[in-house]
Amino acid sequence: MNADLHVPPYAPGRVPLIGHAAPLIRNRLAFLQRLREHGPIVRISIGLKTVTVINSPELLQEMLTSKSGHFSKGLLFEKLKLFGKDALPVAEGSRHLTRRRLMQPAFHHHQIDRYIGTMHTTVAPMIAAWQNMGPLDLKTEMQLITQNVVMAALFSTTPDRDAGHTILESVDTLFAAALRRALLPLPLLERLPTRGNRLARRAGHVMRAAVGEVIVDHLANPDAYDDIVSLLLSAQQPDGTPLADEDILSEITGLLAAGSETTAVTLTWLFHELGSNPDLERQLHSEVDAVLTDEPLTTKALTKLPFTRSLVNESLRLYSPAWLVTRQTTEPVRLGAVDLSAGEDIVWSPYTLHRDPGLYSDPLRFDPDRWLPERPQPPKGAFIPFGAGKRQCMGNEFALAEATLITALIASRWRLRPVPGPAVRPVGAITLHPSALRMTAEARTSVRRHREAV
Repeated sequence: MNADLHVPPYAPGRVPLIGHAAPLIRNRLAFLQRLREHGPIVRISIGLKTVTVINSPELLQEMLTSKSGHFSKGLLFEKLKLFGKDALPVAEGSRHLTRRRLMQPAFHHHQIDRYIGTMHTTVAPMIAAWQNMGPLDLKTEMQLITQNVVMAALFSTTPDRDAGHTILESVDTLFAAALRRALLPLPLLERLPTRGNRLARRAGHVMRAAVGEVIVDHLANPDAYDDIVSLLLSAQQPDGTPLADEDILSEITGLLAAGSETTAVTLTWLFHELGSNPDLERQLHSEVDAVLTDEPLTTKALTKLPFTRSLVNESLRLYSPAWLVTRQTTEPVRLGAVDLSAGEDIVWSPYTLHRDPGLYSDPLRFDPDRWLPERPQPPKGAFIPFGAGKRQCMGNEFALAEATLITALIASRWRLRPVPGPAVRPVGAITLHPSALRMTAEARTSVRRHREAV
């Protein structure tokens, strides 16, 4: 670094000792949104800790692509190691590259078509069961569906509803613990026998036991499976040795957690919006009824659902599931016109980026038509629900196909109607989820249903 040091300014409102902690605690989403008014890069303080917030899509692209080698994944991802110490979503450096190359074939676009049939046979009976249920806790229902899709497509197993609930509760507990530890990074507290720590340890044991059963079954029947679990069991490290048991357990656990939560909350928000937009719902039903037939579903069929896909994209934009992302500088680096020293904590928010009026017209309006090809598209780096660069989520095609398929299947059979109650508001937890959302499934009796229950 030279003497002509360029450092980001602090956001106004900093209070001695606590910094910006008060507005961050009161409403973290609104606080981060207001920070965009103070420039492309700005600093905040939380107690004695300083955090640099990046608001500019150009700076984000620079950090995530050409200068990505100067950054690690940061504090939040460090705490997500509760799911697996060196699993792909949290791995760094050469280990990340090796694991990504190993697992990438399972998410190649040629594989997606193979997964579509499994997705359908998994989802259809689950939504058919709504016939006998009262008002749905929609987020929980979507989590159970997407969790089963991941397990069926990637692990060749599907738990029953009770077992699925147990796994889901454990995932939620570990996510809550990771966020709590990231926002209050005091390692000593993580080792104390507090109730939160006891719940997190118990949840970790439940997750590992569930994944362990999958691995044992694959080991006992090696010729019966051709999925990502069997891929990991047969994989070799660069030195020719097989992956350690702990590594396999961590990778599968990490996939299960990462692969279900974000898609579930995206679908929850999508149907929340449809519940108050009857014109959009009618347009969705019209497209689904015209495209879905008795023929097997394929990726080609999904390409004939452009409006359904636009609904998914708009839900990802307005309600970005991964609302807060972290990085940390590993060495001094210049970002734009700003010099950052080694060890600086960096955050950015896809949620606020995707709601920036300088990037999107009428950004708070749910408008799937903004994704029509004839409409002006956001600039590069302004829409990054799956990240960018070498750390972009490699399951993005899987997630988009899954969300499109689930939306279409639900719309082919049901209308989801909101249950009266408190206003739904976004909550910034590990993902951006609704405060509470209960909906009633009303059968569509006048349409041809697509391959109902299996």
